[in-house]
Amino acid sequence: MALIRTNPAFRLLISASAASNLADGIAALALPWLATLVTRDPALIALVAFATRLPWLLFSVPVGVLVDRRDRRRLMAQADAIRMLLSLGVVALIGAAPTLPLAEETPRYVLGLAALAFLLGAAEVVRDNAAQTLLPALVDRDGLETANGQLWSVEQVMGAFVGPPLAGLLIAVAVPAPFLLDAVAFGLAACLVWMIALPPRAAPARRSVLTEMAEGWRWMRGERMLFRVAVMLGLLNFLATAMLTVLVLYSQDILGLGAGGYGVLLTAGAAGAVVAGIWGPRLVARTGSRKAVVLALALMALPPLVIALTASPVLVALALFLETVAGMVWNIVTVSWRQRLIPDALLGRVNAIYRFFGWGMMPLGALFGGWVVALAEPGLGREMALRLPYLIACAGFAAMFLYGRRRLSF
Repeated sequence: MALIRTNPAFRLLISASAASNLADGIAALALPWLATLVTRDPALIALVAFATRLPWLLFSVPVGVLVDRRDRRRLMAQADAIRMLLSLGVVALIGAAPTLPLAEETPRYVLGLAALAFLLGAAEVVRDNAAQTLLPALVDRDGLETANGQLWSVEQVMGAFVGPPLAGLLIAVAVPAPFLLDAVAFGLAACLVWMIALPPRAAPARRSVLTEMAEGWRWMRGERMLFRVAVMLGLLNFLATAMLTVLVLYSQDILGLGAGGYGVLLTAGAAGAVVAGIWGPRLVARTGSRKAVVLALALMALPPLVIALTASPVLVALALFLETVAGMVWNIVTVSWRQRLIPDALLGRVNAIYRFFGWGMMPLGALFGGWVVALAEPGLGREMALRLPYLIACAGFAAMFLYGRRRLSF
């Protein structure tokens, strides 16, 4: 915690991230739960998750150019301010519905919710790309693992430990309540980011967007290991998003949980991230980066197998805990390595191309999870169809472990 005490700029950044990720955590439960109040069709519910993640596929690369050209602090503040307004837009959409849950499925409400989710996701692309490129300007290179571990621990506490159960309680009070709190949290985050003092940064020479994008792409293709890790991250996120998309229906139909219980389930995952955020840098220092990443990959295959074979909320919670421990260790190693490797002048563009591969697969994973359930249900029944994405994810994660053990080096 010495870094938080001694570095005022990092303290403001981590505080802003806490507020912003509280809003993200509330939305992570409230948006899909709102979708289930409008429809029970897994394909339509997947459409909302797809819309949330689609901007990572569409906008990551051009946003990278923007991040290298513009004031990164200003971009973060503007993105959070826009998300504040969009959260109020969700409240307005809820107010336009006659009653919730809807007695009869109304596609226009699903499409309206998907449109707002898409815009929220687009603002998130700007905010998160700017945030990751901003950190090396605030923290010494040797302190990046510690800073990232602390930052992700706080983000996970707020985004997955506090946000989801709080959203469950707020939904029980009134469906619009979580989105009103989201608006307040995003507004606070924008104000905190605006207060960060940054050292002056020389403005790069302006060229065409395509030229700057191509420059970032050529640099990344020259770093074969970076490209390999980006593609691996895309496949891992594809499988993880498929699991998460189905989880809201799995928790209702198999585990028998309400909104509050579902929030507690997500909180178990957050606890794993908090533990790994604190303990992960020590593991990396003790074992080395490569061994830590291979261990993380080995652990990833177990949680989906447990979820596929059980109907116990306790076992599912433990599986989610382990899943986020593994994911956090992966992030601590790969993000810190990336921040040191990429030159500052290219950091926004290369980081954005990396996340195009790594996060761009998430909307496809969301559609995949919903479609697997929708296509399998007529032949297998509802319960087995909901379990099927987890069996597929288990096989995929096992394949990633075998590949990573042979091909990764840091």
